[in-house]
Amino acid sequence: MNNQDNNANNSQGRFTLVATPIGNLEDITYRAVRVLSECDYIICEDTRVTSRLLERYSIKKSLHVFHANSTDREIDNVLDMLSRGLNLCYVSDAGTPTISDPGVLIVNKIREQLPDCIIESLPGPSAVTMAYSLSGATGNSFTFYGFMPHKKGRETMITEILESGMTGIVYESVHRVEKLLEQFLSAENKLEIKREYVICRELSKMFEEIVIGDIHKVIEYFKLNQDKIRGEFVIVIK
Repeated sequence: MNNQDNNANNSQGRFTLVATPIGNLEDITYRAVRVLSECDYIICEDTRVTSRLLERYSIKKSLHVFHANSTDREIDNVLDMLSRGLNLCYVSDAGTPTISDPGVLIVNKIREQLPDCIIESLPGPSAVTMAYSLSGATGNSFTFYGFMPHKKGRETMITEILESGMTGIVYESVHRVEKLLEQFLSAENKLEIKREYVICRELSKMFEEIVIGDIHKVIEYFKLNQDKIRGEFVIVIK
């Protein structure tokens, strides 16, 4: 019995996590376009971002906002819609939902309060897997750390990444990426550990760039190319 058959016998709606492009708007599946077109409402982080995607594929839907600063009231609103049998889609600003994304809070609440509600995830773009595939890292495993802490726990995480025997992947904002690289340099010197870094910038976008080298090389590159410190960064520590 497939999800559609299950839903026919279920008074509760369906909650679908839809992966969306991380840059190039063509990086979306046929299934994702169809499901977004057929659902009752779309839950999104930023209506401006999601509206651009929907306009590209001529999808007209009402949007409800949910982001990191949303309250329990917004989650309750989602639960209410599902309890009334509505089918909802959830999209993050880019990539696969719930990965370094507040949508995980909704998923946990649905499982807790609406155990019969169908939750499904549509596969698609992810900056983590794209960066790993570009890195040339060998082996079959890596550790994804998400966004680096701004202050507390930052040095501890850097030490953990360097001392780990596996490849580590982190997200970092454009405002802190240079500082992060300097912190990795300091930690390498202290721990006497050397790693290779793959700096992925603006993945799948027009100005996509991959910078590879030891910590000295990548720091020097961005010092000499300040105009390249733009966009979104994914850092692979091999």
